[in-house]
Amino acid sequence: MEVKRLRGYSVTFGVMLIISTLVETGGAAPDYSEALRLSLYFFEAQRSGYLPADQRVTWRSHSGLNDGKDQNVDLVGGYYDAGDNVKFQLPMAFTVTTLSWSVIEYRSQLQQQGQLDHALKAIKWGTDYFIKAHPEPNVLWAEVGDGTSDHECWMRAEDMTTSRQAYKIDVNHPGSEVAGETAAAMAAASIVFKQTDPAYSQILLTHAKQLFTFADTYRGRYDHSIPVANAFYPSVSGYGDELLWASFWLYEATGEEHYLEYTSVSAIELGGTGWAMTQFGWDVKYAGLQVLASKMLLEGKGGTHTTTLQAYQKQASYYLCSALGQNNGRNIQRSPGGLFWIQPWNNMQYVTSAAFLLTVYADYLTTANQELICQGSSIPASELLSTAQKQINYILGDNPKGMSYMVGYSNYYPKEVHHRGSSIVSVKVNPTLVECKEGYATWYKKPEPNPNLLLGAIVGGPDANDAFTDDRNNYEQAEACLYNNGPLVGVLARLSTGQQNAQVLVRSPSPSYKIPYEPFHLSQSVSSSWKANGLTYYKYEGVFTNTNWKDLKHLVLTFNNLKGPVYGLSPVYGSSTQYTFPAWLNVLKPGQTLNFVYVHAGRRAAISVKQTTYSQ
Repeated sequence: MEVKRLRGYSVTFGVMLIISTLVETGGAAPDYSEALRLSLYFFEAQRSGYLPADQRVTWRSHSGLNDGKDQNVDLVGGYYDAGDNVKFQLPMAFTVTTLSWSVIEYRSQLQQQGQLDHALKAIKWGTDYFIKAHPEPNVLWAEVGDGTSDHECWMRAEDMTTSRQAYKIDVNHPGSEVAGETAAAMAAASIVFKQTDPAYSQILLTHAKQLFTFADTYRGRYDHSIPVANAFYPSVSGYGDELLWASFWLYEATGEEHYLEYTSVSAIELGGTGWAMTQFGWDVKYAGLQVLASKMLLEGKGGTHTTTLQAYQKQASYYLCSALGQNNGRNIQRSPGGLFWIQPWNNMQYVTSAAFLLTVYADYLTTANQELICQGSSIPASELLSTAQKQINYILGDNPKGMSYMVGYSNYYPKEVHHRGSSIVSVKVNPTLVECKEGYATWYKKPEPNPNLLLGAIVGGPDANDAFTDDRNNYEQAEACLYNNGPLVGVLARLSTGQQNAQVLVRSPSPSYKIPYEPFHLSQSVSSSWKANGLTYYKYEGVFTNTNWKDLKHLVLTFNNLKGPVYGLSPVYGSSTQYTFPAWLNVLKPGQTLNFVYVHAGRRAAISVKQTTYSQ
């Protein structure tokens, strides 16, 4: 997050790529399975701490290894928030809650698509950190790093020299929002792991119960206790929604009646049945908890709380009807191209969350054999799902610009994402420290595509008129945030399976433009230069990334205007211009990168992809 939250043929991007295949999108449905696969890569790009052996985003390395050390607590791990290197607990926990909800609702679909294991790992990476951050019942470490000092520098996470001070809430400095959201995340995650790892599930549930009690007993705004958070993630909605949200999730996880009783007794006091919303996100949870309450009602679990749950459902209907444009004028604004529009900064967070609530509610209605009532009219579940699908299609390229706002999906997507790690040469390519201001001068201001592909990232997206500028300096539109992807995973899992519960997905008209399909990403940049014998020599560092879903088994690159040696690639026998995999490499797995270097006196060589062979 970079602003206060108040916050084929040839394609040229600094290096020539020759692409032999074009994908005709006119009349073709989006590839939801591919989008789902990519969406889970982004979580790995945001990892902090010691990276595992099976890390798929290979341009990242270990980072934040001293987090918490100055406060004598182990806070290594978790996720970086967005394009910066701060760990903000409130949005991180919301991400884990929505990702867990995605798995709870669409576990079988994720399994069918081969993505369940990756989703579980993404959740556990968060909850493992939450366990560390909650060392005592009434203590929660709610931030690591300072947004102000972090934003003064443009550095890789692996290089950080900025403040890593940690900030906590306790009985004297309460923070009901962040404690409540973390309780919700751990309760939801406990459901996810209940069958496969019951011991771990129980650990999560214990923490969730303690955190909820802490949040409710010692009430107070977390951004008052941690003022440095106020400039970036202020609690505008207060903590009432998080307390209800956490209690609903604890009821879902335990079935213990007193949690449902809490949501009923406190419904008016905490705003659960009073607030009618047109947004759902890291700050305002009311629409989400109202949909969750409606689920209980539709499942016949209301009992003595039926009247209160009906009041919750009324407000859920307000949100859903506003998304459908059926709320008597009080609707979510849409761009001319049909995109939900809430705010200029990172608007896509509200698009993915809205699509998720529409999707799950459509399935709740179908299971209960009911319809949504908007202003006295009955709306079939299929219309909710169709509306969600159209929002996802917009994200994936069915929009006036014909651009995918998911990085790596199709060929036409944002190349200058506002993201420190993605925009600076990988530490594995050049381990030389990139200093605080050097990063701004050398990498941030460079008008070239990022050298590292941030696969699966959902950027902030276009403005209210569907306009988008692919510029690293355009943080409102070009920055990607962790919580954009949490609810998206569930929607993509649902859409990837097509027909389900006797409900047929409505294919929206596809755009008539052609998008070059690029199953790889190739970039190069100058890393150093020096003078010798009256000439200026340059060291160019290249990165080739396999963005396909298949193994790359053979590659030939052609170098034109090359006047020096190439390192990291093997020359093709009998050719002076063609290079292939180094001798030690037989295959490049999906998402993996191949790094190479060449040195010569002159402008960069023109590199083209001569040949690729993928596994069948």
